[in-house]
Amino acid sequence: MLTRNCLSLLLWVLFDGGLLTPLHPQPQQTLGGPRENVPVPGSRSSGQRVKRGWVWNQFFVLEEYMGSEPQYVGKLHSDLDKGVGTVKYTLSGDGAGTVFTIDETTGDIHAIRSLDREEKPFYTLRAQAVDVDTKKPLEPESEFIIKVQDINDNEPKFLDGPYVASVPEMSPVGVIRTALPNMDREVKEQYQVLIQAKDMGGQLGGLAGTTTVNITLTDVNDNPPRFPKSIFHLKVPESSRVGSAIGRIRAVDPDFGKNAEIEYNIVPGDGGNLFDITTDDNTQEGVIKLKKPLDFETKKAYTFKVEASNLHLDHRFHSVGPFKDTATVKINVLDMDEPPVFSKPMYTMEVYEDTPVGTIIGAVTAQDLDAGSSSVRYFIDWKNDVDSYFTIDATEGTIATNELLDRESTAQYNFSILASKVSNPLLTSKVNVIINVLDVNEFPPEISVPYETSVCENAKPGQVIQTVTAADKDLSPAGQRFSFRLSAEASNKPNFTVHDYRNNTAGIETRRNGYSRRQQELYFLPVVIEDSSYPVQSSTNTVTIRVCRCDSDGTILSCNVEAIFLPVGLSTGALIAILLCIVILLVIVVLYVALRRQKKKDTLMTSKEDIRDNVIHYDDEGGGEEDTQAFDIGALRNPKVIEDNKMRRDIKPETLRFPRQRPPVEDNTDIRDFINQRLQENDVDPTAPPYDSLATYAYEGNGSVAESLSSIDSITTEADQDYDYLSDWGPRFKILADMFGEESYNPDKVT
Repeated sequence: MLTRNCLSLLLWVLFDGGLLTPLHPQPQQTLGGPRENVPVPGSRSSGQRVKRGWVWNQFFVLEEYMGSEPQYVGKLHSDLDKGVGTVKYTLSGDGAGTVFTIDETTGDIHAIRSLDREEKPFYTLRAQAVDVDTKKPLEPESEFIIKVQDINDNEPKFLDGPYVASVPEMSPVGVIRTALPNMDREVKEQYQVLIQAKDMGGQLGGLAGTTTVNITLTDVNDNPPRFPKSIFHLKVPESSRVGSAIGRIRAVDPDFGKNAEIEYNIVPGDGGNLFDITTDDNTQEGVIKLKKPLDFETKKAYTFKVEASNLHLDHRFHSVGPFKDTATVKINVLDMDEPPVFSKPMYTMEVYEDTPVGTIIGAVTAQDLDAGSSSVRYFIDWKNDVDSYFTIDATEGTIATNELLDRESTAQYNFSILASKVSNPLLTSKVNVIINVLDVNEFPPEISVPYETSVCENAKPGQVIQTVTAADKDLSPAGQRFSFRLSAEASNKPNFTVHDYRNNTAGIETRRNGYSRRQQELYFLPVVIEDSSYPVQSSTNTVTIRVCRCDSDGTILSCNVEAIFLPVGLSTGALIAILLCIVILLVIVVLYVALRRQKKKDTLMTSKEDIRDNVIHYDDEGGGEEDTQAFDIGALRNPKVIEDNKMRRDIKPETLRFPRQRPPVEDNTDIRDFINQRLQENDVDPTAPPYDSLATYAYEGNGSVAESLSSIDSITTEADQDYDYLSDWGPRFKILADMFGEESYNPDKVT
C-alpha cells in the first residue's frame, strides 16, 4: 500500500503541478467562453484561465484480496480543495457504496470487499467535488474506471469430463496410445485413464485440473466358437411329433454381439436326414428338431455330427485358424406304447344303391406294432346320423350297410373309424373312410321343359314346331342314349309325329296342311322316351300343342280364346269397360230403391208417433235431489217455461201457493182436451214435479166399444168429484192429491 501511495505522489509532481488529466478530458474553456463556475472565496477572477480541478488516475485493484482492512484503490483531489474541509467528495456508478467507498474529506477510495475479475473485469464510476456550505458542485462530474487485476486463482477445467471413449480390441497405435500390445476385450473390457492439465506452462506456482477418461474395448471377432464337449447324448421317445424340438446343444463363443452369432449345420451322415437343427437367436443354442417319425421297432439309435461356425468373420484374424467347431450327437430312441397303425392312410369303397341291408362292402385293418402285440378293436366315430347307415365288426373290421341307400339323396358318405388296443383302450388311432354310392337305373327319363308348344293355323306338313330333350334323375353313365317315339295310340292320328335325331334330341313335326282353332284349339301329343341303361326305363310324356293365328312369316299373332269368338274385333279392354258400366248402373238403381223404402218407413213411424210413449232418459245422476248444480236443470224443463222463474220445481213452495184455476168442463168435452189443459198447467206451474216425470192417463179415445174405464166421466161436472181420498194413499200420491184436492178458489187471498 505504501508503494502505491508513493507512486501516486510522483505522478502528481510530474503532471502540471499535481494536476492529472482525467480519463475523459473535458474541452478547454477559453476566456469569455461559456463555463459554469461555482464562486468560492479566494477563487480566480472569471477573466483568468481555469485549470482542471481533478487529481486522479486510471485505478487498479487486485482480485481476491483477503486482507483484514479495506483495500486502498487511489485518491481523488481537486485544486480547489485547500485542505480546510470546505470540499466534499462524492462517488456514484458501478459498485459505488457497495464495492467501493470514498472518504468525503480526503477523497481516498477503498474496496470494501473481495473482487473477482472473472465475474467483472472493471467498474465505471463518476466523481464530483461539492462545496460543503452551498452544496453546489465545484467542478463538473467526471468519469473514471477501476480495473480489476487478474491473479492466478483458477485452475484449468475440463468442461465435458469425465470422458468416454471406445477402442476396438487389438487396435494399432492411434490418438489414444495403448501401453500394452494386443489388448484383449475378453481379458479386460474397461479401462480408466486420469488426465491432468496445468497452467503457466507447468511452471512452479501454476494451477492444475484433472479429468477421467473411461475407455471401453469394443469387440471384434477374434475368437471362433468351441463346443464344450465333443459328444452330446440325447434320448427321444418314439412318439415324438414331427417338427417338435427333441434337444439342444451349444457352442461357446467369448465374443460379443453379432461376433458371437453362431450357425449350426448337420454334417451329412448316419441318420442326418431324420433331423434338423436351427439356431435360437436369444441363447445361440442349436435346437435339434424331428423331420420324420421315429420307430423304436425299426431303429433304436442314430449318430450324426453338428458343425458350429460364426456368421460374421473378420479377415484380419483368418490366420488364427478356422472359425468353426464340430461335435457328435448320439440319439437313443425310447420305446413307447403306441396306438394301432392302419394299413392305409385312407380307405375308399363303393356300393350300389340297391344293396340289401347287412351286405359287407369292405374292411379296414390296423395292427399293434409294439413288441408285445395286442389285439385291436374297431369303432365308428359317430358324429351325425349319416354314420348310422353303416356298421363295422369290432373284431374283423368289416364294414356293412345298416340301411337302404339312395344315390339321388346322398351320393357319398365320409366318416372315420377308430382302432384301439385291447390292452390299453386309451391309445386309439383314426382313419378316414369314403364310400361312394353307385347308381342303379331306377328312374325313367323325362322330357325337359317345355311341355307346351304352339303350331300356326297355316302350318305346312313336315314343319318342325318344337325340339325336345330328355333328363334322367339317375347318374347317367358316359354314352347314355335316349330314344323318342310316339305312343301306339297316337301313331295312327294324322296330326303330328316325332322325329328322333339320334343325339338325345327329337323334333315334333306337323303331318297335315293347316289347323283350325275353331275346330280344335289344343292337341295332346304322347311322347315315349327310353334310356339305354340296364334295366331299360321308359316314360310317356304328354306335350300340349296350342293352335295359334300367325302371319305369313310364321310369327304368332294371337293364341287367346276370345279371338275365336269375337271376330268383330272387340278387345278384352272393351268388354271390361262394358261390364263396369253395367255394374255401376245396377248399384245406382239399388241405392235409389233403398232410399225410397227408407223414406216411406220414416213417414209411417212419424204418423204413428205418440207422445205418451216417448220416455227421455238422462244419464246425469248428480248428488241427489238437492244437488241442482251437477246438471243443467233447464234441460229438464219444458222450453215454454219462463227462464227468469228460478223456483225449485221438485218440491212444494212454502211461501205462496197459487191455486190452480180450473175452467169448468162442459158436458161431453173430449178428455183429450182435458189432458192437454192439465199438461199446459203443469208446464207453467212452478210447484209441478220435474219435467222428466211420467204421467200416465188411461184414455182410450172416443168411440170405444167398452167405453171409458175411467171414473172421470161418471160425474157430470168437476165440482161433483171428490179427490180427498188421494191424501189417504200415502206420500207417493201427495202431489196428485194437491193437484185435485183444492176445490175452492178465493180471489181475495191473492195479493
